[in-house]
Amino acid sequence: MFSNTRLFLSEDYDSKTNVFIWGYDLMKTFTLRNGTDLAELIPERGGIVTRLQLEGHDILYLNKDTLDDLEANVRGGIPILFPISGQLEEKQYEWGTQTYTMNNHGFARNLPWEVVTQDEDTVTLRLTSNDVTKAAYPFDFKLEFTYRLNNEGLIIEQNYTNLSEEQMPMYAGFHPYFRTAEKAIVVESDATIMLDYNDHDVKPFDGVVDLNGLKESIALLDTEQSYVVFELPEIEAKVRLSYGDEFPYVVFWTEEGKDFVCVEPWMAKNGEFHRKNELVCVKPGETLKTFIQITIER
Repeated sequence: MFSNTRLFLSEDYDSKTNVFIWGYDLMKTFTLRNGTDLAELIPERGGIVTRLQLEGHDILYLNKDTLDDLEANVRGGIPILFPISGQLEEKQYEWGTQTYTMNNHGFARNLPWEVVTQDEDTVTLRLTSNDVTKAAYPFDFKLEFTYRLNNEGLIIEQNYTNLSEEQMPMYAGFHPYFRTAEKAIVVESDATIMLDYNDHDVKPFDGVVDLNGLKESIALLDTEQSYVVFELPEIEAKVRLSYGDEFPYVVFWTEEGKDFVCVEPWMAKNGEFHRKNELVCVKPGETLKTFIQITIER
């Protein structure tokens, strides 16, 4: 299953001295195959999917320079967002009597994941709480994500297990970068309104998400269907992004001059750790199970 290895400058955290120890590691790329379709992912780089080829089309954008630079967040692929999606004001939040600091989109995308099982078209990865995670998020947890490539496309099945003695709050998500130069995306959805994070106004949604000239994202607010379908003009096909009911929001974002549009399923809106109205709370000893799926439609 290993398709290649790459030499990375990596870091280990020493909890006794509170410093990072730098060294060199070989990071393995795992390739899943189903017929002519393939998916590539790197467990040590946050469990990120770096490539997805469906029906002969590479549908993901990837900036390889950010992939190789461990001090950078990867621009591209499908980063994992946990335990939060989006940003926190001043990168801080309060829980109980403590104030914690957490980077944008949480920490799962920046930590190495363990390979649990693997075969030709499936791999399961695991991330567990440790000294690094508990400095930002005071909960014991186990995440197990199974990446499965079959005739229905790529499915990421997720298990979020709370190993703490109190309920575990979170609002996870994913950050897929789809390869396209088009910034006005035609979207099939039952949503009627959207939140424009550029001016924080709620606006009507008419079936087109126009990100031209926008720095911040746009979120569809009132979807009831658990999927969206959108066009990628470069491949003359549509992508269906399906997800569990735990993801009521779909966020769209891009960067000017870059050939991608992100279509992101989120469990809650930006900054939910401040409001605490829509937190997804997993009870002690229990597991939340959900999924996302990416397929091609003609």
